[in-house]
Amino acid sequence: MAKVDIFSGFLGAGKTTLIKKLIEEAYGDEKIVLIENEFGEIGVDGGFLKDTGVQINEMDSGCICCSLVGDFGRALNQVIEQFSPDRILIEPSGVGKLSDVIIAVQDLHNDQIQLNGFTTVVDAKKCKMYMKNFGEFFNNQVEHASSIILSHVDGLSQEKLDACVALLREHNKDASIVTTPWDQITGAQILETMEKKKTLSAELDRLREEAYAEEAAHAHEHEHDHHHHDHEHHDHDEHDHEHEHHEHEQHHHHDHEHHEHEHHHHDGHHHADEVFEDFGAETTHKYTQEQIRDALTGLQNIAEAGQVLRAKGIVEGEDGQWIHFDYVPGEPDVRTGATATTGMICVIGAGIDRDRIRELFAL
Repeated sequence: MAKVDIFSGFLGAGKTTLIKKLIEEAYGDEKIVLIENEFGEIGVDGGFLKDTGVQINEMDSGCICCSLVGDFGRALNQVIEQFSPDRILIEPSGVGKLSDVIIAVQDLHNDQIQLNGFTTVVDAKKCKMYMKNFGEFFNNQVEHASSIILSHVDGLSQEKLDACVALLREHNKDASIVTTPWDQITGAQILETMEKKKTLSAELDRLREEAYAEEAAHAHEHEHDHHHHDHEHHDHDEHDHEHEHHEHEQHHHHDHEHHEHEHHHHDGHHHADEVFEDFGAETTHKYTQEQIRDALTGLQNIAEAGQVLRAKGIVEGEDGQWIHFDYVPGEPDVRTGATATTGMICVIGAGIDRDRIRELFAL
């Protein structure tokens, strides 16, 4: 079974550069076949790709998503038969509609291939202009993308970057977006985002599972302690009483923070999505560690932010380093760490105030 990845984007967006980076840094030992369409482009891509051992089946002319749909189908079937690839990369012309390329692959009804992902490369500096002047084609590429990779982010102001992401989100709310300059991240990181392993929704799901597991463990521990207390003999010495009192003090704040969730949880039939609410945000904003610590301190105020059980995120620091944070009530952890493909902030809780959380993180 060959995975099929389709790369769309206007001319000059950087599709070929991205594909090269993925081949060198992400696909590893996979047997790759690239099908490229040279419509309106000079065929300069073959040289460096042949050097990597990649087999290329070049089209003569035309656009695979219109006049050459039939020829494209025969070419793709021939590629599968001849090379038995692990992954097929399709780089169509920058003027085609992504939806037509997807349909052309689906219409093959070939059980040896699996549509894997639709990646659109967007020049962040030209996003607004393309959307205005080439709306039908550009918006189609954005709307049908499962991931959007921004190029030419270096030197772009925060305001223009935010405006670009906002425009893209108007046309696609679900695609994973890479906003970090490519020279600061690896092809493997980009592929993780493309294949939905490192996205906002995936991080929220993980955080939800962690929070639910912690709550279940805590409820079990609470019930066990209660059962043990009911049946134990009351002949502890003074030291044991002091120890018990100390343990109770350690857990008191924890119990208070999770009281509402435990109330829903005792019958054992509630799922996490019935109990927890979540807040997730992508951000390209830059922070100091102090700003993040202040925001996490603000999450502790139940009267303002609601009952926050967990928070986690990765954001870019003002000094160029990336800030990783992890929060449970009373225990904020803020540190520097690896660069991410885009900034993400995730919060899980009960009765959380999303507007207040946005204020705390200046979103």
